[in-house]
Amino acid sequence: MVAAPKWLGLENYSKILDDKYFGIALKNTLVYTALYVPLGLLTSLGAAMLLNTKKKAVSMFRTFFYIPALCSSVATGTIWYWLLNPQMGLFNKILGMFGVAGPAWLYDSQWAMLAIVIMSVWMGMGANMMIFLAGLQGINPALYEAADIEGANAFQKFWSITRPQLSKVTFLVVTQLLIGAFQVFDQAYMLTQGGPGNATITIVYYIYNEGFGSLKMGYASAMSMVLFVVIFVFAMINTKVTNNENG
Repeated sequence: MVAAPKWLGLENYSKILDDKYFGIALKNTLVYTALYVPLGLLTSLGAAMLLNTKKKAVSMFRTFFYIPALCSSVATGTIWYWLLNPQMGLFNKILGMFGVAGPAWLYDSQWAMLAIVIMSVWMGMGANMMIFLAGLQGINPALYEAADIEGANAFQKFWSITRPQLSKVTFLVVTQLLIGAFQVFDQAYMLTQGGPGNATITIVYYIYNEGFGSLKMGYASAMSMVLFVVIFVFAMINTKVTNNENG
């Protein structure tokens, strides 16, 4: 049974400071963010640049890359659970073909978080790729033609034309990646249940456990507010950096 509500003031917020498991969840979430955001950004931008062409088969490949964004997290988690199986999983089978002993992925605290990051990048790449594609197709082709006349190479065109022209789109994608990173839950819930040894317990997963597992709704709400503040701070920093680049 849930106890009758009573006013606690800031007690739940002060409790967060002494909660070692919240500290573990915060650290894990920051590690996840540090891996997921740059990998998600680079893979989606790279895929968009590869598929920014008018060749006939490109539509099929765009659809192929976008499919993961349409799949349910439950189905995706089940598939990746078997892909990462240390005995029968496809990942370790491929590594074994090259004489490399595959890790125990989801059962090894040193590899579990990386496994979740890989799955997350795969899930989100298609949607962010489409955003970058829209930005790439909005760049005036005359800019590239002028660069060709000046003898610019591919990297120079990317750095001097593509990168600044995509600054606003990049801001949008990075903001979405940051928010998604701090809200990660499905992947940890489906693949590891926060383990092994709390190695993949994230803030949202811990909030879920405290709220629905231990029925500490007030404490879970307090942690949710802290999560909101963290996301807000990152969004403001990102906005400031983007404004400085444009200004």
